[in-house]
Order: sequence, then structure tokens, then C-alpha cells
Amino acid sequence: MSAAKKGLGRGLSALFGDIENTTSSEKIQGSKIPIADLSRNKYQPRIIFDDEKISELSSSIKENGVIQPIAVRPNKYEPGKYEIIAGERRWLAAQKAGLNEVPVVILNINDQKSLEIAIVENVQRQDLNIIEEAKGYQRLIKEFGYDHDKISKFMSKSRSHISNTLRLLSLPEDIISLLEEGSLTAGQARPLIGMPNASEIAENIVKKKVNSREVESLAKLKKLGKKSREIKDPNIEFVKNEIESKLGLSIEIVNKKNNSGKIIVKYNSLEQFELISKLLRK
Repeated sequence: MSAAKKGLGRGLSALFGDIENTTSSEKIQGSKIPIADLSRNKYQPRIIFDDEKISELSSSIKENGVIQPIAVRPNKYEPGKYEIIAGERRWLAAQKAGLNEVPVVILNINDQKSLEIAIVENVQRQDLNIIEEAKGYQRLIKEFGYDHDKISKFMSKSRSHISNTLRLLSLPEDIISLLEEGSLTAGQARPLIGMPNASEIAENIVKKKVNSREVESLAKLKKLGKKSREIKDPNIEFVKNEIESKLGLSIEIVNKKNNSGKIIVKYNSLEQFELISKLLRK
């Protein structure tokens, strides 16, 4: 196993630190090349770039230059040109800063390693949203034959994290979009996997700012609700949770098809009974 590959497991900084130790077949040279000769990595897992952060990096580059070289490889389809392996933000920011050329380290690596490095760079710097991360793992599986265990070892993350992240891709597209834009967290979305009305519930989660723990509780209630035909509307569950939170008591809402029904407030002591009595008298 090459030093560059070992660097992946130890983190991005180790990767670039080990470039000096890569084998001659992998490392070609380090130099400066024109920005126009570079193109983005087709295996780049990150889709969304933060314009504000690019501008901040551009300002830093104007002041200090590009400190860390961009890792590239020869473009096999365009001789004399290069494909970025890691450092696409620096490339974009350098363009914004008006630079004509950037420092690079040119490596001779295959598609698999190119994807591996791109994922490591972004995940370890926490620049990927959870869906981009999941799609990166998915590509390792589909295009390079990885399994969950191999990704887990390679990324130094638990197998359950890899599996749970990949499971998010089974959610409806509208929920995936909410995750990509940051309106919904993985913790809020994960309990919705496999639920028939997941999109409707996700919309309520965003509107009502329901936290992950409350979503998990709701998901459990919905599973139990399959045995009870009386509670069908997820909105009722949210109202129920809100009332219980304010009262500090358990309640039951029975809603019939004609939208008639009843609210049952449960108490376990005389003090709780008196609290309910006072609230009702008001």
C-alpha cells in the first residue's frame, strides 16, 4: 500500500504530508500551472459551494497567495490539461482573486483514488452536507465495489454511521432537498425512512421546528398507530405533543373520520387532577 493511500486513513493533512513520500509511479512533480489548464474533479462529491466562504478564501489568497498546493492529475482526455483531485475551493477562490496560475502537486492516480481523496478532503473538513456525503459513499459502492465495512475502515467512521447515512438516500426527493439545503437535519429525517407520509411530516417538522427526539417519538407513535385506526393525521400528533409539553401530562386524542372526537387528559395524582381542574375553569 502506498504512502498516499495510508494518508487517506489518517486524514487529509497526512495525505498532503505524505505526498513527498509517494512512489515515483504516483508522483510526477510539483509546480505552478495556469488556472485555465485545470478542470473540476468529475468525482467531486460536493455539489453546493458556499459563495461567502469562497469570497473569504479569495480575500485570504489575495493577501497571502495559495499556501497549500492543489492536488491534480493529468487529464486523460485533454493532453496538457489537468483535473483537480483536491482543492477545488482554492481553485475557485484563486480565480475570484484574479490569479493566473496556482501551485499544484501533480499525481498519477486512478479514478478510485481520485474519488477517495475528494471524499476525504470534504468529509474530514466537514464541508459536505449529509446527502453529498451519502452520494459519495454510494459511488464508492457502485463504481468501485466497496461495502459498508470497507468504507467504514477507509473513512475511520463507524459502520452504523455509514449505513445510516446511505439509508437517507431512500427518502423522497423533497426530503432529500430539505437535507441538502440544511432545512432538515439527518437526526430529524432518519426516523421518517419508510413512513408512507414522510413528506407531509417533514413539512411539519420544518414549520414547527420539531427537534430530533420529538421526531423519533412521533415515528414510534405512527408505528403504533398502524394498530389503531383512530389517529391518522400527523398534525394531530404534533398538537398532542405540544399540549403534553405544556401540561406536563399525558393526553389522548381520538379523531374520527367526520373530524369529531375527544381529548382525554390523564392524571396520576390528586395534585395533577387539581391542576387540570384549575386550567379548565379558566
